[in-house]
Amino acid sequence: MKKIVNFLLPAFCLIAIAFSVAAFNKAGAATANTPAATAAPVGQPVDLTYAAEKALPSVVHIMYVQNSKIKTVDVQSDPFSDFFSDPFGGFFGHGNGGTQKRQVQTPKRTATGSGVIIDADGYIVTNNHVVEGADELTVTLSDNKEYSARIIGTDRSTDLALIKIDGKNLPAISIANSDDLKVGEWVLAVGNPLGLNNTVTAGIVSAKARSLGANGVESFIQTDAAINAGNSGGALVNTSGQLVGINAMLKSQTGSYSGYGFAIPTTIMNKVVSDLKQYGTVQRAMIGIQGSDVKNYVDAQKDQGKEVDLGTMEGIYVAKVVEDGAAAEAGIKEGDVIISADKQKVTRMAELQEIIAKKRPGDKIELTYLHDKKKHSATVTLKNEQGSTKVMKNMDLDVLGANFRPVTDSQKQQLGISSGLEVMKVNKGKFSEQGVTKGFIILSVNNESVKTIDDLQRIVKETSTSKEPVLFIKGIYPTGKKAWFTVVLEEN
Repeated sequence: MKKIVNFLLPAFCLIAIAFSVAAFNKAGAATANTPAATAAPVGQPVDLTYAAEKALPSVVHIMYVQNSKIKTVDVQSDPFSDFFSDPFGGFFGHGNGGTQKRQVQTPKRTATGSGVIIDADGYIVTNNHVVEGADELTVTLSDNKEYSARIIGTDRSTDLALIKIDGKNLPAISIANSDDLKVGEWVLAVGNPLGLNNTVTAGIVSAKARSLGANGVESFIQTDAAINAGNSGGALVNTSGQLVGINAMLKSQTGSYSGYGFAIPTTIMNKVVSDLKQYGTVQRAMIGIQGSDVKNYVDAQKDQGKEVDLGTMEGIYVAKVVEDGAAAEAGIKEGDVIISADKQKVTRMAELQEIIAKKRPGDKIELTYLHDKKKHSATVTLKNEQGSTKVMKNMDLDVLGANFRPVTDSQKQQLGISSGLEVMKVNKGKFSEQGVTKGFIILSVNNESVKTIDDLQRIVKETSTSKEPVLFIKGIYPTGKKAWFTVVLEEN
């Protein structure tokens, strides 16, 4: 028997080795045909090199420059500073309550951020706060090629911006559906933090649909991948190197990474980019309610000594229904609790915001809600900020039907003004309809001083898509007579 055992033992070992080799070859074949990110067995460390190699060429460095400018500011008067040049003006503040207008030169400002190439023809997504107010934008690719960039459109509510460089066959990133992300999944943050270009950090998805109260529309992907200053606008990618979010901010008491970063999901990004390309502005759909997470509402009531039973501890408590809004027309009342939208369960406001952010005015959405703890359903037709379902487009200065130029120094001295735009010619348009004539000088629009044509252009664009598309114009004629005009920015 002992001899038999001695004979069989080597035989079993040989058989075991053969099976091991076969298994190894099979695993090797799977690895050869599958990206490294998906080949790792469950419970084993994930190889992130494949994702990094795929994503790095698509992430760019953005240099922001705001040139030095001359600004007029109000300063407190020094009772002695102007005494010898004007023995009364300095002491009495030139009749302006102890203040004087002074011209100061602002310093040149530079900053850096990141962006992601989403189209081979040069379209790049970044954060609005990376490009807002820039006079010059320089984009540097991973191969150190530099391009000047222009802004296609921006959206403050989501903190997204679309810019473009004149390039061809650029390394555009593959875009994944961020809805497919799962908490605990590995992700990489790719960008240019702290001046360290082409940096990759790794972490997991810590939470989804996170709201921080920083933007008007937000449903952040939370990650513990290190995100620092300069990462803004960079890529958050999955283990296949596909874009799942645009890195936007970090939560820290020190201003540098201390645990969590936040990214804008691609579901929101795709809609914003599409709108900016097609319309020049985001077609924002409104459901017409104000509210909060049910838990937050119940906790607030408890703090006041009140007990509340809404029939659920998940969902969105409707604190106010906007008159003539989409929700009001669908029969939703104050005190109702929305628990589902578009056949997706919603447990908090950020989840509802993300669903609505994918929609345009005129789209319909099915809501399930509790009224007096009883379940109801309603189909809501979403509206725009102005209360209609029309497509909203940014209006240009052309709508005013006039030509402008900044006032001259002699006009400033003669009329006692510090800045303004003179109407040089009036054609067919809003100005002729309201009786604005050549020679009128615009001093402010909607209580904002107007110094340059760019100032007026920006105000017209922003106002044309606002809830109240009206310009309140204050100005002065060459005779010194002051005048006010109201211009409604609606298409005839």
